[in-house]
This record gives sequence, C-alpha cells and structure tokens, in this order.
Amino acid sequence: LVEEMLDFLIDFFINLTKRALSDVDVDWYNWFEDFAYKTGPLISPEIFKKFLLPRYRKINDYLKKYNVNVISIDSDGNIEALLPLLIEAGFNQICPVEQAAGMNTVNIRKKYGKSLAMLGGIDKREIAKGKKEIEQELIRQVPYLLETGGYIPTIDHSIPPDISYENFMWYLEVKKRILCGKYGC
Repeated sequence: LVEEMLDFLIDFFINLTKRALSDVDVDWYNWFEDFAYKTGPLISPEIFKKFLLPRYRKINDYLKKYNVNVISIDSDGNIEALLPLLIEAGFNQICPVEQAAGMNTVNIRKKYGKSLAMLGGIDKREIAKGKKEIEQELIRQVPYLLETGGYIPTIDHSIPPDISYENFMWYLEVKKRILCGKYGC
C-alpha cells in the first residue's frame, strides 16, 4: 500500500509539472522533508533504500531532464547517515545543515567534496552569544567553504529571538568582511 501511494504521488508530480517545466526555465528545486531529529534520521537507511531512494531518483532524474541543476533537500536534524543515499538519489544540495543536531559543514565537505552544495551551517546559538563567538563561528568554516565552492553562508535555521539586533548586525558585518576577502583561510 505504501509503495502504491508513493508511486501515485510520483506520477501525479510528473503530470502536474510537465507543462511548467516545459514553459519555464527552472534551475533549482527544493524538497522540504524534515525527516530527522537531533540525533539522526526518523527513518533507517534500509527503509530509505526500499521506499524513498527509487522514487526520489525517478523524480530527480525527471527534473534533470528539464535542466534543473540544483536539487536540494531541506531537512532539520541530523541527516548524516542518509547523505550517501541522498547523493545516490540525485540530490546535490542540503540545507540548513543544523549545527545543533551535530551536522558540520566542514566535515561534510571533506567527506563528500563537491557532491553536495550546502546552504546554512552557521550555528545560531553562537550568533546569540557575542562578537567574539560570532567571529569564531564564521572564521571556523566560511573561508574554507567559500574557497572549496558550493556554499551559501547563512544561519542554520530561522533566526531565534535570543539573537539580539546588535549581534545579528555584527554577524552580517563579519560575514560581509569574509565575503570581501578580509579574512584569510
């Protein structure tokens, strides 16, 4: 029954989007899945392989036929155990790379290279602390990730209320300096 429902959704998606993808140049598609929590995925790699991998692959291959170059998955939590399967399924970007869940952009880049572009990864908890911590958090990863490519530096989720306006503005200033090359790697 689960496979039948998933297959219906695949066919529905393909039929629904065919005209739009034929008429409009789409270069980015984002799946909003949120299938993980702080310590790992909500589903096992085995369940992913059986039910989701072939279906993601089918849709992602379909999207690539229409020149959709970036296929992103947005999931909170720690999806690290699923990263090889996500790459196999045709995903090439992940976000928000949540530090509070143990996701680490530098380690992911070193392990998977340019197979995965990333958006996020700047620990919102560090931005709430103060100027020194903000600088350390940004310098720890942003120059390296920018140098290796495929990275958009931003906070690893929405901005919580414990980040003061002053801290947020400092975060933006330090990030701007890094982006302008005023910090070395």
